Amino acid sequence: MLGRIARYFAVGGISAVADISFFFVFAKLAGLHYLGVATVGFILATGLNYVLSVRMVFTSGVRFSRRKEIALVYVVSAAGLAVNLLVLYVAVDRIGLELMLSKVIATGSVFLWNFLMRNYFIFRERTQPGL
Repeated sequence: MLGRIARYFAVGGISAVADISFFFVFAKLAGLHYLGVATVGFILATGLNYVLSVRMVFTSGVRFSRRKEIALVYVVSAAGLAVNLLVLYVAVDRIGLELMLSKVIATGSVFLWNFLMRNYFIFRERTQPGL
């Protein structure tokens, strides 16, 4: 389990760098609205995370078809996105933190949620026939 967490941490780190880099370019440099940019970046990073996760961390297809697996990753990630956007909004608009610091905090706030849902729900190995 510790190895899986370490591998997911690496995958999550790569995905977070992609998400934060996208956010930096389009929200910070280009000046687009930060919540819209955060949403698009999060969706793209979730796709990257899925691809890397099934190659490095989890076994794909143990519970669900690939199509259903991808759909579930995005459904679970929708809750993570909601938390991400809420933290980002509160940090920027209510507390007044700097935009990029707020993004890093928001990204980190959903890491555990994403791992737990993927590990114990989406990619959990079958324990009984018919699950």
